[in-house]
Amino acid sequence: MALDQSFVGRSYPPTAAYEVGREKIREFAEAVGDPHPVYTDPDAAKALGHPEVIAPPTFAFTITYAAAGVVVRDPELGIDYGRVVHGDQKFAYTRPIRAGDRLTVTSTIEAIKSLAGNDILDVRGEVHDESGEHVVTAWTKLVARAAAPAAPADPGSDPTTDASSDTKTDAKAEANSGTKADAKSEAKSEAKADAKGEA
Repeated sequence: MALDQSFVGRSYPPTAAYEVGREKIREFAEAVGDPHPVYTDPDAAKALGHPEVIAPPTFAFTITYAAAGVVVRDPELGIDYGRVVHGDQKFAYTRPIRAGDRLTVTSTIEAIKSLAGNDILDVRGEVHDESGEHVVTAWTKLVARAAAPAAPADPGSDPTTDASSDTKTDAKAEANSGTKADAKSEAKSEAKADAKGEA
């Protein structure tokens, strides 16, 4: 069943503040294979004009995807969270995320559509720091996959076996009928021959 289009434009309350730590940034940079010192070395970050180490651009995913999950788990929306997969992601930055930031995310449903039985949800996450300054906007596309087709009522049955049984039964009945008809015809012929012989 397609999702209710009236949810488009609905916003959810800001998330609890997420504090960005240097270690989290370092771990993320390692995970994505980006060795740039601006992510791990405060002096390198300051040399490039940043007051603290900054996070790789996709770091915002760690907090905005979690915020989008709040939308998906909204019982009124009616999505089966177990069928949801991540479809696409993009970001638009006002400034980099940096260590020491305390960030909140406000999520809004931007679009809902159905395609080939799948529900597709576009969620916009606006990220602000504790002073209210805009940091980044993230757009997350989520896909709720269509449910698998219902299984047959009796998965153990074998239609070919059933058909063979029916065929055998029909053949047996037909053979029995033919035998009875032949016997009846043969009895009549013999009776006529006997009567003729006696005459």
